[in-house]
Amino acid sequence: MYRALYRKWRPRDFDDVCGQEQITDILKYEVAEGRTSHAYLFCGSRGTGKTTCAKILAKAVNCHAPRNGNPCNCCEACRSIDAGTATDVIEMDAASNTGVDNVRDIKDEIVFTPAELKYRVYIIDEVHMMSGSAFNALLKTLEEPPAHVLFILATTELHKLPSTIVSRCQRFDFRRLTTATIVSRLMKIAEGEHIDLREDGARLLARMAQGGMRDAISLLELCAGMRREIDEALVAQVLGAGNRTTIERTIRAIRDRDYDTLYQTVAEEMMSSRDLSVFVRDLLEYYRDMLVVQTTSNPGKYLDLTDAEAVSLKEMTAGFSGSMLTYQIRQLEDVYMAMQRADAPKRVLVELALTRICDPKLSEDPASLLPRMEALERELSQLKYGGAVATAATKDGAVQGADPIVAPENRAGKPENTGDVKEEKKIPVRMQKPRQEQPVYRAVSGWREIVDRAAGSRPSLRGFLDGSRGYRADDGRVYLVRVSSSFCARMLMRPETLQVMRVSIAESMGRDISDAELRIEAEDRPSEYTLLDEVEAALAEDKEKRSNGE
Repeated sequence: MYRALYRKWRPRDFDDVCGQEQITDILKYEVAEGRTSHAYLFCGSRGTGKTTCAKILAKAVNCHAPRNGNPCNCCEACRSIDAGTATDVIEMDAASNTGVDNVRDIKDEIVFTPAELKYRVYIIDEVHMMSGSAFNALLKTLEEPPAHVLFILATTELHKLPSTIVSRCQRFDFRRLTTATIVSRLMKIAEGEHIDLREDGARLLARMAQGGMRDAISLLELCAGMRREIDEALVAQVLGAGNRTTIERTIRAIRDRDYDTLYQTVAEEMMSSRDLSVFVRDLLEYYRDMLVVQTTSNPGKYLDLTDAEAVSLKEMTAGFSGSMLTYQIRQLEDVYMAMQRADAPKRVLVELALTRICDPKLSEDPASLLPRMEALERELSQLKYGGAVATAATKDGAVQGADPIVAPENRAGKPENTGDVKEEKKIPVRMQKPRQEQPVYRAVSGWREIVDRAAGSRPSLRGFLDGSRGYRADDGRVYLVRVSSSFCARMLMRPETLQVMRVSIAESMGRDISDAELRIEAEDRPSEYTLLDEVEAALAEDKEKRSNGE
């Protein structure tokens, strides 16, 4: 009779169990030293080896010739347990034996010695399904069973078990298996079963199993029915999952606002009978990976990717800002939840969501305001009139202010010729401002302590001062604070926050400072008089003219 692959390849001793060494090593030691407990609790997600280890433990304690804690699998006891004919090893499904009467039957049976084996072993699977009265009836028996009785409880939902039950058992937590562990096992099974399995196909199977070995083996058996080479494309076709190439093409189209590619991709997913909910979920997983790359210093520690996939992910992430990623993830989360309704028009929802993702102006979500503000600031900062605007840094850390409109001059007093501009551009009279002597600023030592002190009295300041730098004029009278964006500068210029900054700097410098001595500037607005001021002034002037009917 044909047996499913996950049953045929179920481990027969502790050494063959994959990825649970922190558990199997302890169980082997206890069996070898004769120090087994009267009750065990195996908890963990599905397909991680709970029932397998329970059966191996039942064989090991009853084996006639155990080997370093492992069952020999050759004696009569091991063979009968493997064949399921051992009357002293009782496997129960608590989902169908939930009542107190079932526990009373156990209490009546355990008083009798085993008929054939050394121990009578009760393996109760999904024990969290038992009723409250059944748990209460089991308490005393579980705490002090006869010497010839061993209880092994298994559950996927530990939080549903009463603490009185957990405290009477020796608890073991089964971890989800890593992708590498599952891939290695799948390749071994494929070799033994003469299945043509490629490593990329095994990796996709492992990812879809989400840490469960049984699920991975079952998916392998399903794909093997195609009777040809199992690669990533075949796995995606059989299981209805989007491959990484499709997801990357979609993300690239979002970055480039390529609506044709987006609609074509959704149509292909729809026509291929794939569930669009899975497509959106795969997009969310990819966005999660991009967020990890953007926010952590060692993303490889948290990502399960090949070297080529990691390089591609890093290149893709470079095209998105943090606020844009957050906004797009929010949109995908919303559409994923909306698609769970039974009557949800999934294709329409996905296409609308992708359109809003590409153009935040089409969204009414408040989260869309931040990427729109960033785009506006970026466009304004790229406007140039009359040459480049920059701040010059000296070798000793001093920062010299520069006029944002007039190009820097050489020692002769003439405009410096960079070689790139053949003819000097004329500057509109309205935008010119008399040149003033600019002070020289030097970095303030202990600036981090000043920021911490200010944030201690007003926690909201920490976000605005993140990455800021403090400078002090040579005359010691003016203090310059540089922050990352114009938004942060505006928040710090509020009277209540400005007062906190003045007090914090004054405590550090040992003297009071006035509002006139404290300047707040942004990286994208490096001076008090900038092009952005001119643009805002022009807009205000036009608005006033329109209101006056001119």
